[in-house]
Amino acid sequence: MTGKGEGKTLIGKANVYIHEKGKSNARITHVDIELDALNKIVKPGEATYVQGKEGGVFIGLKREMIKRAEKEIKR
Repeated sequence: MTGKGEGKTLIGKANVYIHEKGKSNARITHVDIELDALNKIVKPGEATYVQGKEGGVFIGLKREMIKRAEKEIKR
């Protein structure tokens, strides 16, 4: 993970959980990243993709998500 850098905008600190199958309505074990600011970019129910990277993960965005993300940066 590289941390701060040119072209990076911090949107907050997220709560990250491993959500275990069969508990709190989880149908499969998965990772929850909870941060209200993310819902301004990736709306509930929308699908995207994630890839592992050194020190964390990369969340790829679709065109409409990119537009919303760029709009948030300008605020």
